[in-house]
Amino acid sequence: MKTSDGNHSNDNVVDLFSGKSLSHLKDERFIRLSPELDGLEMLYSNDSSNGRLFSLQILCWGLRANGEVVGLVPWLNQLTACTDICDPLNGRWEGYFDPGIDDIFEEAPIHKVVELETAAEYYEYQSDNPEDIIQEIPDTIGTHAILSDDGFHSVTLAEVISWRLFNDGRMEGMLADQDKIISTPILLGDDCLYSANANPKFKYFFQHHIANKIKSQDPDAIAAISLLAEDEP
Repeated sequence: MKTSDGNHSNDNVVDLFSGKSLSHLKDERFIRLSPELDGLEMLYSNDSSNGRLFSLQILCWGLRANGEVVGLVPWLNQLTACTDICDPLNGRWEGYFDPGIDDIFEEAPIHKVVELETAAEYYEYQSDNPEDIIQEIPDTIGTHAILSDDGFHSVTLAEVISWRLFNDGRMEGMLADQDKIISTPILLGDDCLYSANANPKFKYFFQHHIANKIKSQDPDAIAAISLLAEDEP
């Protein structure tokens, strides 16, 4: 027999953007992060890949409220679970990859699962304020934010310093306000940091190798930017 847990009303309320119930979204929110420091990657394919696989470095591993542990990568304009990726060319997650031993796998490494579960239990945080910062981790993969306010005719690339996990489960990449930098290096929690989402010019996140190609005016990178620009509302 199923008893009421007091949250049944949320099961009937659906988020318009995701199509999921509020209770389901609450269970899927992230409550703890762990940086990926051993070079593990995500593999993905898309409709134009002709069977080829592409890889991206995993930024970190995240523990959801429901106990699931997944890899996370900067994808388009947010930090996204590898298993949830999608893009204009119907990108699909194909698995995790350890380039050191040439191994493909589908479940989070057990050492990361244990680390996250143990840390979440030790640092159990109770608060009703969605703006409380639960955790802040450094960006270790060279992520850059691309900024533009003229339809990508001109762009600025800004280094992502860190990622903040908030009490409501959202994760935001933090940029440095050049006018507020007092000392270097810029450390986690520095007063000069602000969310990329708060910048009206913010468009997308790119990993360092793509950012470097954009800086050097690589034709393929510029073509990719043009494709994204076409998808802009």
